[in-house]
Amino acid sequence: MLQQRGRIAMKLYHESNILIREIDFSRCRPYKDFGQGFYLTEIEEQATKMAERTATIYGGKGIVSVFEFDREGAYADKELSIKEFTIPNEEWALFVMGNRDRNSEHPTHHFDIVIGPVADDEMATQFRYFKDGIIDLEKLVSKIRFHKVSSQYFFHTDRAIKYLKPYE
Repeated sequence: MLQQRGRIAMKLYHESNILIREIDFSRCRPYKDFGQGFYLTEIEEQATKMAERTATIYGGKGIVSVFEFDREGAYADKELSIKEFTIPNEEWALFVMGNRDRNSEHPTHHFDIVIGPVADDEMATQFRYFKDGIIDLEKLVSKIRFHKVSSQYFFHTDRAIKYLKPYE
């Protein structure tokens, strides 16, 4: 945590193969866990591993950009819509599957910020089993509930990214 304008700011990390100082939503890919937007994590090791993976796929070198998130300010902003999932549950699973579904209308939600677990490859397999009718929603949630999860912070609007500043 960092002191920012009298408030505590969180350090968040974004993985890429380029240094990010300004957020450009047009460069963000669709059909991800929480939709098309800017993703970060508070887990530096997770960001470093993802940056290496990104560089392997797209070339270049893995780079982690660091941002300060004024979480307190964001939650105090009454015009900002924030959704937070604390654990992978039924609501989270259906939300992620809706955002990943290339056949549904996007965006699937209108939250400015979404915070919650990352759906990794193992979870994606379980989502496919559910979608194909192999398992039901209860079984899906039981399979992912005790899975080790990592976190993600999703910023979807210009209003939301006002609470993110590049870390100096």
